[in-house]
Amino acid sequence: MSVEIRNAIQNGRTSLGIEFGSTRIKAVLIGEDYTPIASGSYDWENSYVNQIWTYGLEDVWKGLQHCYRSMADEVKGKYGVPLQTIGAIGFSGMMHGYMVFDEKGELLVPFRTWRNNITEQASHVLTELFQYHIPQRWSIAHLYQAILNQEAHIHDIDFQTTLAGYIHWKLTGRKVLGIGEASGVFPIDLASKTYNAGMIAKFNESTAAHKLPWKLENILPEVLVAGEHGGVLTEEGARLLDVSGELKAGIPICPPEGDAGTGMVATNSIAERTGNVSAGTSVFAMVVLEKELSQVYSEIDLVTTPTGSLVAMAHSNNCTSDLNAWVGLFEEFAVALGQRVDKNQLYGTLYNLALQGDPDGGGLLAYGYLSGEHITHFEEGRPLFVRSSDSKFNLANFIRTHLFTSLGALKIGMDILLQQEHAKLEKILGHGGFFKTEGVGQKIMAAALNVPVSVMESAGEGGAWGIALLASYMSSKEDGESLDDFLSTKIFAEKTGRTVLPEQTDVAGFEVFMERYKKGLVIEKAAVDNL
Repeated sequence: MSVEIRNAIQNGRTSLGIEFGSTRIKAVLIGEDYTPIASGSYDWENSYVNQIWTYGLEDVWKGLQHCYRSMADEVKGKYGVPLQTIGAIGFSGMMHGYMVFDEKGELLVPFRTWRNNITEQASHVLTELFQYHIPQRWSIAHLYQAILNQEAHIHDIDFQTTLAGYIHWKLTGRKVLGIGEASGVFPIDLASKTYNAGMIAKFNESTAAHKLPWKLENILPEVLVAGEHGGVLTEEGARLLDVSGELKAGIPICPPEGDAGTGMVATNSIAERTGNVSAGTSVFAMVVLEKELSQVYSEIDLVTTPTGSLVAMAHSNNCTSDLNAWVGLFEEFAVALGQRVDKNQLYGTLYNLALQGDPDGGGLLAYGYLSGEHITHFEEGRPLFVRSSDSKFNLANFIRTHLFTSLGALKIGMDILLQQEHAKLEKILGHGGFFKTEGVGQKIMAAALNVPVSVMESAGEGGAWGIALLASYMSSKEDGESLDDFLSTKIFAEKTGRTVLPEQTDVAGFEVFMERYKKGLVIEKAAVDNL
């Protein structure tokens, strides 16, 4: 096998994906069977400078080069050959944020990441102007806020892009974005597969009084869909990526994508009526829609798949952090009794106990709001557990209630999609720590959403693997082969997993719990106001 892999490496029958996450940059090189053959990573952290969350450009390039070099060194160490060519490359990164450049290609202000909640005014104005929800983290909200603030640099803007778009531009010379990434910059016209022209016209009209020397359509990157060519690695780009000089120029590069799109690809959830839910510290669910929503909802963000299909996303800031704290308390108790327990055994025991609880959690109520929660309109949060004098207070109900409340805010957003908008969702794929104890997280999620929940035995390599697959699709797709077909037949056909169907007793119990959850939000508000 190693001989076959060595030959594939030498002959460029590989694909490389590199993703810039918020705490780690990761590179994954995949072979002809689309499985990883080498990887590298680089840990990094954002900095809070002058009230802005940012990453310096020096850190971007240092991280990229270190990440690539650690992957290439693994190739040389495992297979005995230098990495000189690659079949195709793709770059992905944290979506949204603000990167603007002058005509000389110089960054005008430090990179403002998605994490900055400094565009509330712009978000409200643009949402009203477009009649389309524009979250604070979107690139257009950052641009509009800079205009409203009359920042000095706005007259010098020649180009605006994202982190992934910036890397791609510097390595290929092309100013492009994949459509999924672009959908977090500015709203997309689903028919034309590019920015919404009517909304661009409204933007230009609304900023006319500022006498800017540019029009919006002239500073945004070109939009490409999955499978289209994004350019090739230039000589300068090859030296930027591989400082050793071993990597050759001319390698095809796919359109840069955002982490939402690569997550969809890595979980095979880009087809209509499918979705994926990531549940851990926070929780978000993405559902591929068959049609546009009937109205604007502040609880629902709209983006697209890498092929340009509309995706609705419900995102909750709080999921398992408070539950994890309670598990930690039980661990302390065990240690106090002289019993050291394995963390996995502890979680497994408590989570499985939850399945023995009453369907609605026995009348108990909790909120795991360590931070604010936009779906329920809280700027701050206070973790809270309350019960009535006649509730069934036992350990099974206690844990079940905390699992339920981990999904409480998410369910409010998903109910808008599934019950008010009647969006069709046939299955959803779960990933993240919430699903680590086999079967339990799936059963609770199935109760919350009333749809089958699947968890794959092989979860792949995350977003870096997802963008590597997009690079492979661009370079090797057959005539007329859709990305959905490519993923279903070539990538995931033999990958097995476990699917849990919703049990109607659990579904009904979760609905009873949610009635209590919504009524009790006044208790949470009182806690925020007084604690």
